[in-house]
Amino acid sequence: MSLNANLFVALRDAFPAQRDSTAIETTGETPLHYRWSDLDAATARIANLLDSLDLPAGSRIAAHVDKSVEALMLYLAVLRAGFVYLPLNPAYQAGEMRHFLSDAEPAVVVCSPANFGWLSKLAFTGGCTHVFTLGTDRRGSLLERATFHPDTHEPARREASDLAVILYTSGTTGRSKGAMLTHGNMLSNARTLKAYWNWQPGDVLVHALPIFHIHGLFVACHGALLNGSRMIWFDRFEAPAVIARLPDATVFMGVPTMYVRMLGEPGLSAELCRSMRLFVSGSAPLLSDTFTAWQQRTGHTILERYGMSETVMITSNPYDAADGKRKAGTVGRPLPGVEVRVASPDADSGNGGIEVRGPNVFAGYWRLPEKTREEFTADGWFRTGDVGHLDAEGYLHIVGRAKDLVISGGFNVYPAEVESVIDAMPGVQESAVIGVPHPDFGEAVVAVVVPRAGVALDAEVLTLAVKGQLANFKVPKRVLVVPDLPRNAMGKVQKNLLREQHQGLFQP
Repeated sequence: MSLNANLFVALRDAFPAQRDSTAIETTGETPLHYRWSDLDAATARIANLLDSLDLPAGSRIAAHVDKSVEALMLYLAVLRAGFVYLPLNPAYQAGEMRHFLSDAEPAVVVCSPANFGWLSKLAFTGGCTHVFTLGTDRRGSLLERATFHPDTHEPARREASDLAVILYTSGTTGRSKGAMLTHGNMLSNARTLKAYWNWQPGDVLVHALPIFHIHGLFVACHGALLNGSRMIWFDRFEAPAVIARLPDATVFMGVPTMYVRMLGEPGLSAELCRSMRLFVSGSAPLLSDTFTAWQQRTGHTILERYGMSETVMITSNPYDAADGKRKAGTVGRPLPGVEVRVASPDADSGNGGIEVRGPNVFAGYWRLPEKTREEFTADGWFRTGDVGHLDAEGYLHIVGRAKDLVISGGFNVYPAEVESVIDAMPGVQESAVIGVPHPDFGEAVVAVVVPRAGVALDAEVLTLAVKGQLANFKVPKRVLVVPDLPRNAMGKVQKNLLREQHQGLFQP
């Protein structure tokens, strides 16, 4: 009989022999300590509850809950029972949830008690047969029902190719699509990162990310669980509180916004980071200024990596200095076992469509076979939709999304190139470059710029400064100074909203 390829089995097998040691320590006024034995017993009870519902094979279990250790237990229990986990951003409202419920047709929905009224109506109307509640205070019908079930459970047998998770894309343009990730996709990636990032005995992870997304749920949680490492758990990110716990940890994973906010805290220092081994950044581009400022303040070099909902992690800057340095502005080289190529590179810049293949690449889009076929090449490479190039040392440089490419007067303008010039100017916090309709050029380059605190920026001065560094067709036709940029839950700038907001800028 073949080995059980259920991802939960691999994670549980990595739990330390001392099951009474702390697996997760919560923070706040009344910290809690969850033992490894608690994770095993609680996930067994929830898995037994799910089994008792006599759900059809392959049933989806949707989670629209706030971050908590119990929410992580729910995820692990769904894997354990062999069903398909559907994590949803708890900020989603009725209009968004209606789409996810009708598209994925979950058999079970778990939601926050405060949302039960409206969400249960949507779920039952859509044919869902079971709605449970789960609060951050460890209350709710899910745990109440689970307490009546045994605390032992034989994990369901699954093949590596079996579906484990449907992860909806962030939806920065159009309707979100459900990326189907298998047990094999996620386990292969977790094992690769464990080796490549040199997870070690005694590592402790500060977990301050959301857990409805690949970064917090898969990269961070899988990494700690597969290494048998303790997690210091924050229900939400608060820079002062996170900084205060760095002396107790060795690994931190965050998005660029988190690093910027921590740099804004006067208490951040090299001494405070003395026990830290690894700082990882992802989910959005890390500015070179932030990369350098972190080095100067802490003595640590942030490791930037690249992944997406459809592929988990694709590339990473080196962990080991013997493999090369960590380069600001790049996302590193392809991970072991993962292949990356640039299709149809531009003759001048070398930029082209980034394509990837490997055991980490998803099985396709949920109930969208034609869309799935469109996104894969004839020889089996997945088209990421990102544009970039590989440098002489094999490091990947991402210049933007293909949909964000601006074609002005017949010339290709890559937003990241213009943004890098603007971001380096005095007084600029960050920028976003977009294309909007223009009667003469087809599209015009527009820069939306956020100033640093207390700085007044002059749009004309910025435009003149860009002219001194870039070809004229790349120079923004208009510079707009704004207090902030619209972002999704993982910190990515929503350029589609900026384009919608400014589409009439050049109309007569």
